[in-house]
Amino acid sequence: MDGPQTDIFIYNTFMTKTLKATQLTRRFGPNTAVNNVSFDLSKGEVLGFLGPNGAGKSTTMRMLTGNLAPTEGQVEICGINIIEDPKLAKAKIGYLPEMRPLYKEFKVNEFLRIAAKLHNVPNKKINESIDTAMEKCGLTHMRDRLIENLSNGYQQRVGIAQAIIHNPEIVILDEPTVGLDPIQIREIRKLIKDIGKEHSVILSTHILPEVEIVCDRVQIIDRGNLVFHGSIEDLKQQRRGNKLLVGMKKPPTLKKLQTLFDVVKLEKQDDLLQIIQFKSNDIDVEAFIKASIKEKWGLFQISPHITSLEDTFVQLTNQ
Repeated sequence: MDGPQTDIFIYNTFMTKTLKATQLTRRFGPNTAVNNVSFDLSKGEVLGFLGPNGAGKSTTMRMLTGNLAPTEGQVEICGINIIEDPKLAKAKIGYLPEMRPLYKEFKVNEFLRIAAKLHNVPNKKINESIDTAMEKCGLTHMRDRLIENLSNGYQQRVGIAQAIIHNPEIVILDEPTVGLDPIQIREIRKLIKDIGKEHSVILSTHILPEVEIVCDRVQIIDRGNLVFHGSIEDLKQQRRGNKLLVGMKKPPTLKKLQTLFDVVKLEKQDDLLQIIQFKSNDIDVEAFIKASIKEKWGLFQISPHITSLEDTFVQLTNQ
């Protein structure tokens, strides 16, 4: 296939990558806050960005938004180097910091009009942009309400609306569900997933279950290093790991298990349940069942031992 259609196809394929961070490093004097971090983001993806306090997460976010220059490496927004052409690159980013930037004495539509002008939305498109942002964020019926009179959840919706008012390619949300009640959290999570269908989204959060609910991919940073970067399925596989939860009426000793399998650890849960840790994630469950029958261990339960998200996070950041 040659001609204009080929050119359009190549262009669209290239443009699906909305963000590319290459070997990002940031040093403050002798201290390295971020060390050689690389990743990319595609249109229609929601990327969860996790890290304990002091891990380098905020420093990375500041470099991605162009508020801090990297010591080494580069950030490209839709193919535009954010250091070489910051104005053009930043125009393609929408950002909601943890402390949402709201002028609460204004009505919702008044505030969004200010946000649209700050983002250089053309005058003839401002009304349309306001209506679209309010519709996406479920704010249409609140357009004439003072922001200070809105609930915490609706104020957060206004914050997200200002981040998407100029229809950016990338939307960065920092802890968007902190301080909300359970119903508001569910509504904001649904809103984030909806936004992720049309934009690239980076979601910074400390709420681990939120990552599995909302995100397509996740990355975890610790002490400046990227310790995990993969899909949600990769994260779930990490949680499955190399352990079995087994119930046996006559459980064998660790020494006996080690004569039959590559077992490294045996943890007793109670009188009948035990967690068996193998050297490899490739566990031959069928062979274990056959051995239990032959050795008459009285096996009555066997399943993968799923590590909690919190434990997985701790393991990754302590490796």
